[in-house]
Amino acid sequence: MTAVATALRPAPPARRAPAHRSRTNLIPTVILLVGALYCVLPVVWILIASTKTNGELFSTPPFEPTFHGGFVTNMRALFTYDNGIFYRWAINSVIYAVGGAALSTIVCGAAGYALGKYRFPGSVVLFRLIVAAVLLPQIMLAIPQFLLLAKFGMTNNYAAVLLPQLVSPFAIYLCKIYAEASVNDEVIEAARVDGATEWRIFLSIGARLLSPALVTVFLLQFIGIWNNFLLPYVMLNRDQLFPLTEGLYGLLIITGGQAAQYSIVIAGVLVSIVPLAILFLSLQRYWRVDLISGGVKA
Repeated sequence: MTAVATALRPAPPARRAPAHRSRTNLIPTVILLVGALYCVLPVVWILIASTKTNGELFSTPPFEPTFHGGFVTNMRALFTYDNGIFYRWAINSVIYAVGGAALSTIVCGAAGYALGKYRFPGSVVLFRLIVAAVLLPQIMLAIPQFLLLAKFGMTNNYAAVLLPQLVSPFAIYLCKIYAEASVNDEVIEAARVDGATEWRIFLSIGARLLSPALVTVFLLQFIGIWNNFLLPYVMLNRDQLFPLTEGLYGLLIITGGQAAQYSIVIAGVLVSIVPLAILFLSLQRYWRVDLISGGVKA
């Protein structure tokens, strides 16, 4: 009978969260939603605007798509403009972004590892200078870099865009901090006892343990170089060397009585977003694996 009475007894009412706690949780949610809209709406607008012609861009509501074949027309005009120079701009962007990001990852990874795991005269001062350089806007260095490379006759070529991107103070700082936290000194000492050289230790042990930081540096550098406009604008003056940013900017300049190619530029911007999306989707698993491994170690 006691068991039956217990089974028939109504369940106690669920406790409600305090009102102040609900309001506190609501504020971050609203902020995140506003931030998400701020990031997503421009992409949505680009998708919709790519379906419109030049005239429809200014005569129709911003978020109202058209289905008159404007998207196909814009894409065809983009890839056939000036004998298909868009292909050349895309290849140049890949060369600058992939080459610059890869070289910068190697240089910054090695520098950060050296600063994090070795002590040598001037290492503390050097690291403080690097931290101070993080606060310096990179846009301020474009003109000095141009003047320096011009003295050696190295402007208006691929090296003029790649060389200034090799060293990133923030990337060195990130790799230095990550090396101190992830590369165990006991593992390095064990490798030295086994006869491994310092370069062998870095390549076989340090680089593997630094892989999440190196992937992050590569991604940040790739995005920064891919979206960089000022440095190519200062260093280059030949259409055949332009990246996508400078090439598409040239289509917006009204010259010779020709109207600006807004619809072609929007189509080009849409195409230029695709490599960034692919890169994010393909590299995110490295961060996920690192977070899981960190949780297991804890």
